[in-house]
Amino acid sequence: MHVLHVVGARPNFMKAAPVLAALAGTSGIRQSLVHTGQHYDASMSEVFFQQLAMPAPDVNLGVGSASQAQQTAEIMARFEPVVMERRPDLVLVYGDVNSTMAAAIVCAKLLVPVGHVEAGLRSRDRTMPEEINRLITDQLADLLFTPSEDGDQNLIREGVAPEKIHRVGNVMIDSLVRLLPYAAGRKPAGLPQRYGLVTLHRPSNVDEPERLRQLLGVLNTISSGLEIVFPVHPRTRERMAALEVPRSAQARVHLLEPVPYLEFLALQQGAALVITDSGGIQEETTFLGVPCLTLRESTERPVTVSQGTNVIVGRDFSRLPEAVHCALAGNWKTPSPIPLWDGHAAVRIAEVIANPRAY
Repeated sequence: MHVLHVVGARPNFMKAAPVLAALAGTSGIRQSLVHTGQHYDASMSEVFFQQLAMPAPDVNLGVGSASQAQQTAEIMARFEPVVMERRPDLVLVYGDVNSTMAAAIVCAKLLVPVGHVEAGLRSRDRTMPEEINRLITDQLADLLFTPSEDGDQNLIREGVAPEKIHRVGNVMIDSLVRLLPYAAGRKPAGLPQRYGLVTLHRPSNVDEPERLRQLLGVLNTISSGLEIVFPVHPRTRERMAALEVPRSAQARVHLLEPVPYLEFLALQQGAALVITDSGGIQEETTFLGVPCLTLRESTERPVTVSQGTNVIVGRDFSRLPEAVHCALAGNWKTPSPIPLWDGHAAVRIAEVIANPRAY
């Protein structure tokens, strides 16, 4: 049996690595790996492969950045001949990036079975491109691997056959559990002992100049009481450069280049709190027990709110200082264990794939 994995952006790498490892130990399965090149610079791609001990991709489509439609179309055009040549028995796609949906569409039209790892997540906000990717991928997939009960419920509500749904847990937590011991001591040098960690990349927060200027001003205000460590995503750095914000206005905001996975785990584990608009970081902070303040109006990971450390602050940035004050004062919720977030989700995926009756 030939299983072909498709990854494109760095969140995919953390999800695919444990599945690749679990299937490597499964008799009768051979694997290949396609990297679409959606994240293409070394800081966002190559170093993650190294730290996650992933094999080098068998194929790199080298797509690069473009508009949503252009990038999706280019992935489809370059991926179709790979599928036709390699003729996999199953294609696994991960998460909710453009590469995920594009690969699923290609496989559906070529009648190649698709498995979606991290299926069923819903923000119910169709202004987010990721939500469109999730909806389409889940309707096309033959195997839907969900991380939590809400994923199962969403899929059933949308008419997905229950026998296609397999709740396996969270593969991102698999990577975190395995690599957290190696993150000790990997925090970048020269940073304060006590800090808040910030990540921002969503267009709704960084693409509108005045909103980004307002957000940077709020972070600067917060930094008077808690220094800020801010590894800056390439698209965010580009938007910030266009604003020409004086460096003196952010003296206690430490701007970093994107950091590799182990270094970022160390930063998360050591943070007093995390301010983010990322999805995966909501999950990681919940597992680590670190307060998470999410700058979005909704989340596709509600279990991180109901059972974790995540609070949806919204996009009214004036609410952020009060939320920071609550977290620093210890007025924050204590997470409870989430079923199947135990570091063994990939093993459960491998067991389903190895069962010929599963699809």
